[in-house]
Amino acid sequence: MFKFTVNHIAISVKDVLKSIEFYQEVFQLKEIKNTASNSKTRWLVFNDNRQLHLIPRPNEVVKINKAVHFAISTINIQEFISHLIALEIGYSDWLGTVKKDYVRNDGIIQVYFQDPNGYWIEVNNDVR
Repeated sequence: MFKFTVNHIAISVKDVLKSIEFYQEVFQLKEIKNTASNSKTRWLVFNDNRQLHLIPRPNEVVKINKAVHFAISTINIQEFISHLIALEIGYSDWLGTVKKDYVRNDGIIQVYFQDPNGYWIEVNNDVR
């Protein structure tokens, strides 16, 4: 039997500087050294030491839809929604209803929004 944990999420980005700014502003992520290579890929770290790698691909076309997303959890979901509003970042529920959160059948609250590259991000309060 194997045990696995999430190490990092890697996404292609058009403008790495704009993406760094977005993820630092929205999630207060810290930048850490890219220890894998001397490439222009930039690494950010979440509070739990999981990483987000932003790989510059200014000429790549990435097909994006809401079903392809990553989810981040916070105990302070309502405060985070207020943070999105203050940053003027639009959010919606799964169906696309603007400025609306969604309460799942299990009571978890979630919202969706997009980063500057169009990637969908879910933020929920599923902290166990």
